[in-house]
Amino acid sequence: MRIIGLDYGTKTVGVAVSDELGLTAQGVETITRKEANKLRKTLARIEELIGEYGAEEIVVGFPKNMNNTVGERAEQCREFADMLERRTGLPVVMWDERLSSVSAEQVLIESGVRRENRKAVIDKIAASIILQGYLDYRANHAQMHISDGQDTEE
Repeated sequence: MRIIGLDYGTKTVGVAVSDELGLTAQGVETITRKEANKLRKTLARIEELIGEYGAEEIVVGFPKNMNNTVGERAEQCREFADMLERRTGLPVVMWDERLSSVSAEQVLIESGVRRENRKAVIDKIAASIILQGYLDYRANHAQMHISDGQDTEE
């Protein structure tokens, strides 16, 4: 089962997809829109990618504040996730994305990507980090059930 990971921003949405085993996340693209509230084409593109990859679940980054409170940006992400769930019929998971953009920036710096080239890829890298965090959690959670003598996943 493939999972789509999204890093929702004001004018961009970074997109990542898992492999079929749900072990690794790969960045796919960054969807850009001219105006923050114009989501029709963005949602249509996400639906195309869901069909193309056969995704059965969506993970949306949830940018909580560092003190674990939910601010305006996180509320906008929640509204976007609700829209996606209604439109696609797929389950949407909100995943804590604190510091994912910082981590993505660090990965790009360490990889030697020039500053002027980072903006083009940072959102899809952040989406990959968000999705990988979720995949790792699922794998570890399933592993805990196996080691507890249970043979079913949640």
